[in-house]
Amino acid sequence: MKVLVLGGNGFIGSHVVDHLLAAGHNVRVFGRSPECYREPLAQVEYRFGHFDDTSQVAEALQGVDAVCHLISTTVPGTSNLDPVADVEGNLVNTLHLLDQMRKKDIRRILYLSSGGTVYGNPEFSPISESHPLNPISSYGVVKVAIEKYLNMYQQLYGFQPIILRPSNPYGPRQGHAGVQGLIGTALARMLAGEPLEIWGDGSIVRDYMHVSDLARLCVAALESDICGVFNAGSGEGHLINEVVNVIREVADHELQVTYREGRSFDVKEVVLDISRAAAQFGWKPGVSLIDGIRDQLQWLKTL
Repeated sequence: MKVLVLGGNGFIGSHVVDHLLAAGHNVRVFGRSPECYREPLAQVEYRFGHFDDTSQVAEALQGVDAVCHLISTTVPGTSNLDPVADVEGNLVNTLHLLDQMRKKDIRRILYLSSGGTVYGNPEFSPISESHPLNPISSYGVVKVAIEKYLNMYQQLYGFQPIILRPSNPYGPRQGHAGVQGLIGTALARMLAGEPLEIWGDGSIVRDYMHVSDLARLCVAALESDICGVFNAGSGEGHLINEVVNVIREVADHELQVTYREGRSFDVKEVVLDISRAAAQFGWKPGVSLIDGIRDQLQWLKTL
């Protein structure tokens, strides 16, 4: 199968590319720029451009059998600053993508949604795919809208969408500048001898998933003929303060923490029910939190 990975030079995308290659697929990557942390791979065909350039996207789609849509121009912490830009950069450009796919008779698409922001503050935990969708950030609203359009294209045009709602992925090649990703940011700050800023009192609960587990699931889902929505996480919740303590234990370093006032758009608790993905794809997470943090720390030390 020839797969176009939109955002394949990013953190998650680079790992999905690795797993697609390992499974014997042909891979074309479309992104704004080369990977930050390694040289281009000889087996991969790279196309560079912007997601809002419909002609560049159309050229990248030529001759492929399936699409992995991993591009997002915003993160939860920035999306509310400019919801219009969020809609234009993600929703509108995804609609252009779907229209181009329809014209080229490409029907299989894997879309990476969000396992935290689409649900909002949970009514029950762990959160299953049937939980009401009540996003409290523009990021989550746009993710839900794209999911709905994928469903519409399935009904009207025979698309075969599979949607994954991942929790908080972490691991090697994750940016660690503090915009997104608690574990990577905390490890980088610790190694630099700088304090970590935490929004709130550290009691927020998140489901942290090693990126290799997510990439394995992406490939298994794309290779199947299954459509629908699936949570992707570890199935376990951890307090932010608990994660900080694990980092201190693994690294045997002091990590200073500064607490700031909590943000209204931060969901208080996200723990995903991953039983559906486990049953459908024979998949389960394989990397524990402590081993995953150790893995990311070793990678950071190589930079």
